[in-house]
This record gives sequence, structure tokens and C-alpha cells, in this order.
Amino acid sequence: MAGGKLTPRQKMINLMYLVFIAMLAMNMSKEVLSAFGLMNEKFENANTSSSKTNEEMLSALDLKASEAKGEFAVAATTSHKVKDISEAFYKYIESLKGDVLKGFEIDPETGKLPYEAMDKGDNIDNWFTGEGYTAKGSEIIAKITKFKSDMKMALGTEKKYAPLLADLDKKFDVSDVANKEGLKDKYLAYHFKGFPAVASVAKLSAWQNDVRKAESDTYSIALGKAAVQTASLNNYQAIVVLDKNAYFQGESVTGKVVLGRYDENTKPTSFSGPGKIVNGQAVISMTAGGVGEQNINGQFTFLEDGKTIPLKFAGKYVVVPRPNSATISADKMNVVYRGVPNPMTISFAGVASNNVSASAPGMSSAGGAGKYTLNAGSGSTVMINVSAKLPDGKTVSDKKEFRIKGLPAPTGKIRGDVAAKGPKSNLEVCTITAVMEDFDFPVTVNVTQFNIKVPGQPTIVVSGSKMDGRARSAIQKATRGDVVVISEIKASFSGINQIAKRVSTCTFEVQ
Repeated sequence: MAGGKLTPRQKMINLMYLVFIAMLAMNMSKEVLSAFGLMNEKFENANTSSSKTNEEMLSALDLKASEAKGEFAVAATTSHKVKDISEAFYKYIESLKGDVLKGFEIDPETGKLPYEAMDKGDNIDNWFTGEGYTAKGSEIIAKITKFKSDMKMALGTEKKYAPLLADLDKKFDVSDVANKEGLKDKYLAYHFKGFPAVASVAKLSAWQNDVRKAESDTYSIALGKAAVQTASLNNYQAIVVLDKNAYFQGESVTGKVVLGRYDENTKPTSFSGPGKIVNGQAVISMTAGGVGEQNINGQFTFLEDGKTIPLKFAGKYVVVPRPNSATISADKMNVVYRGVPNPMTISFAGVASNNVSASAPGMSSAGGAGKYTLNAGSGSTVMINVSAKLPDGKTVSDKKEFRIKGLPAPTGKIRGDVAAKGPKSNLEVCTITAVMEDFDFPVTVNVTQFNIKVPGQPTIVVSGSKMDGRARSAIQKATRGDVVVISEIKASFSGINQIAKRVSTCTFEVQ
């Protein structure tokens, strides 16, 4: 536009036009910036949780190593090497986030960064020079390469660690990346150059998440490998398995004592305890004592490599008085939901199900022993009344109140994901859906309306669940890297007379 035989004035007009277009492209919507901020929060929360879980796993491995030595000690040594390597790289990534966030302060009231103001990424311009890297950019690539190299050295050539190392190679592949024109971009330039600060921070938090996952996978593999190596009779655990956990006073206590890993070739040479050996198991038969906690103990004796190995066992059972209260529980939740059939299991301790009856508004028998279905009506609570006929002919009763709640808010999704990505041609033909995540009841949600916001374009209200002509026209103007936000999703439940609560927002990154 600024070449050829144009006049100097026309060249200047064309150049100004290009600058104006670039400014529009850089003017990312507030919704998209906020979406990146929310993504970063999720990554950081996950990283905090993973750090705590990893510490607990490593502590458990250290404890096992101090008790059992052997393979557990080797696994603990490997895990601590990985811990040091991962922690150093994690902290280095944190320092990069500090560079990105220079000049941005956390709001003391909300505790959050000013996401909507983080639309520039010039804080990390010092990573790049021309088409290459500055000393800082080269340092980052070197740190990533060293992290992968150190992990390979710490884990060695064990086949169990090969998938973990392959995953790290893939996630931290610093090779040049082909852009949409088919040209090669430097790894850091492709992922960070020209991106808003909030997007760069989210990407770095995702790196940290990958590091924590690799650390967690290492501990799990190391612990599992050590456990297999130490699967010897010396490490078996004898387990007391009673037919019931509690018994009436004077009732016969029945059950068995088995090994943690039982097979017909693992038979004891002798057994001492309240019972006798039958097919490698200690079958217990005795009379329950007084009300309260009672002990069961004894010893197996095994022969391994010509040596006698004693294996003691100890267990407890509780003797309870005759029942005077019912056990009432919701099969799926601590509450019951209005609009769906709530499965209930109702029983009385020590009483057969055919001698137990239960009643409540909207509740009916589900056909199985102790099985009921509750269809909650109006109000905020429902009372369930239960009565039982004891073996001696006496009748006891109990009741319990449950809270009634409406159905939870659905989760909005695009192409099956909360944050999808792909070519804009996919977005034009996709269907916006809403699902009841982590909700065990079969509920169908139908999307009836949604808003779509393409960067640089006005928000469009779409009826139904598919893109209309206006939406497709706006999508066609999107460019690679644009994040399209689907918000204000309205939905209804099939066959349920309830209005769906506010459906969560979802996004689609154009590639």
C-alpha cells in the first residue's frame, strides 16, 4: 500500500491507515482480558493445590523410606532430585511473571490484578530483537532446555518414566513454530510477542502447572515402582474382615481374616486366634462380648526361603445396644433437588428391610430393598419419617429433615469445552451448549439465547444455540489469536419447570 509509484501524500495516507488498523487489532475487549485473568486465577489456584498435594506425597514417601528402606529409599532420593529441579524452574518462571507484571498493582479491595488494563505487553519486549532473541530471551530458552535435561538426568532410563519425559519434551518444545502463513516463528515470539500482559501471565502460570504435574507424576511413579519391588511376605498386611461392623449384645460374630493380597499359593503353615484355617483364610466364629469396642488378634505363620515368618494381626469390632434410630441418607447428595427424582436409601441398623417403612411428601418406593424415590415439592425442607419392627416385636421410629434446593447453574461450553480453540470456520458452525457438570442426575439443558463478542466487533445477541448470519459475519472478521467470548447464555431444562440459573461464560481462541 505504501510502495509503487504513489505520491508521497498517498503513501502517508496509506501508512496512517495501516497504523489505524493495527491499533484496532491491539484494542482487545475488556471481556477477553478478564477471561484471561480468570484463566490465570484458575491456574494459580491449581498450582497452589498441587504444591500442597506434592508436599504431602513427598512426606509420605519419606516416611515410607524411613520405615521400609530399600526401594522406597531409592524412590525418595529420585523424588527429592526432581523436587529441587522443579522448584528452581518454578521460581524462575515466577520471576518472569514478575517482569510481565511490572507497573501493575493488585487492587487491595478485590485482591486481583487490573486485568482490563493489562492489554499491552511491552514489559517483555526486551526478550526479542528483530527476528531473534536478546540475551534475556536466550536465557529463557536455556533455562527451559536445562530443566528438561536435568529431569532426564534425575530420572535416568527407567521405562516407567519415559512417558513423563516425553510429555515434558512436548510441552516445553522450544523449536520454531509455524504460523498461519506457514512461516517459522521463534518459540517465545509465537507465544508471547505482542500479546497482552494478562495473556502472558496466564501462559507462564500454565508453565508452572506443567512443572507441578511432572513433579506429581514422578512421585506417583516412584512410589508405585517401589511398592511393586517390595511386594514380599514380610510386607503383607493381615486384615480382619467381619460380616458386620457392629453387633447386638449376645449375637454371633462372624467374619474372616485375610491377607492384603490373597491367592491360593499364599497359605500359612499355622494360625493362632479366635477361629480356624479354611482354604488359607482364618474363619472366625465367637460370641460378641459386652457393649463397646472389642479386640480380635492372633498370628499367621508362613514359610519363605526356609525361614519361618510370623505375621501378627489385630482388629476391632464394636458391640452396640439394640437400635433406636434410623439411618437415612440421600444416595447422591446431602440435599434433595427439586425437579428431579432423588434416590434414597433408608434402613434401620440390625433390622431387615421388609420390617422398615418410610414416608414423606412426594416419596415412593423404588422397588428394591430399602430403596425410595423422593420428588421434592414446594418449601425449603422435607421431613422423612421412618419406623421399624425389631426382632423382639417392638416398634421404634425416627425422622430426619433434608434441605430442598433448586437445580445448580449449568456450565456453558463451546465445541464441548469451556475454553476451546481452532479455526474460525469451526466456530461459525459450532453449537453452544450448557451442561450440568458434577451433577449426578440426568438433566438435559437447552440453550435458547446467547451473546457473542468478537474483538473489534459489537456484541451480538443470538437466538437459539447456533450462530446466525450476523454472528458468522462478525466471526469472519476475527484474526488469529482473537478470543471470542460467549456470554449471557440463557437455557431451559427439558421436562422441568424451573428457570436455569445464570450459565457460565465460555471462550473460543481463533487459530
